[in-house]
Amino acid sequence: MLAVWRAADGIEVFESGWTSDHFYPVHAADLSGSRLEGWITLTALAQATQRLRLGTLVTGVHYRHPAVLANMAATLDVISGGRLELGIGTGWNELESSAYGIEVGTPGQRSDRFEEACEVLTGLLSQESITVKGRCYQLTDARCGVKPLQQPHPPICIGGSGRRRTLRTAARFAQHWNFDSGTCEQFRQARDVLYQHCADIGRDPAHILLSSQVRFTGDPAQTAATAAAFGAAGAGLAIVYLPPPHTPAVLEPLASALSALS
Repeated sequence: MLAVWRAADGIEVFESGWTSDHFYPVHAADLSGSRLEGWITLTALAQATQRLRLGTLVTGVHYRHPAVLANMAATLDVISGGRLELGIGTGWNELESSAYGIEVGTPGQRSDRFEEACEVLTGLLSQESITVKGRCYQLTDARCGVKPLQQPHPPICIGGSGRRRTLRTAARFAQHWNFDSGTCEQFRQARDVLYQHCADIGRDPAHILLSSQVRFTGDPAQTAATAAAFGAAGAGLAIVYLPPPHTPAVLEPLASALSALS
């Protein structure tokens, strides 16, 4: 992974790098395998790179209290020279959460918690102190002493396509919305719901970057074609998932295929 990030840092078409914030390899067939913790890994990779923007795709807010997460985010933004993308979501994985004794909650509870967590994060990162009396979080004159270099806060990247709540929260708080997996048509449908939520609150949707995850199958041309299809549907960024084993050898052919799109 370190070799891939260092190589990608020197290839202009690659704009950002992302880690996963899970403790089990939840997308692998064998859940007994190992996985590095996302934020510690991201901090190490920030020190090994100079240009790439970086973030977790995405952090389930139930894993860390949002006040703790705000301090982590501010610190990493400083350490990285202002390159952090703050990727967050409601949290969903029952297996690892229950194994650790962390309550996921019902869909409604997850959405309530997520919206309050966004308020805590943006408030602590941008204000001198905040007081929150919510259903999920209560803070009294709370401070985040280190402020991020990016003001008022690093871009908030919200992952998820829940039409009633997640996309509504994205319309309120996100500078970047990520579509995890699905077809271009599903992407368009979720995009339209997000735009309607923006219209409901009077926000210009042009202020939200849209991205989609694209799995690298080993064929750079096929990956570029998939990225182009999502681009035609409105995505401004393709986040290419590189499955292990990680090797920088895949980057130059992939970069050539992607660069041909422009």
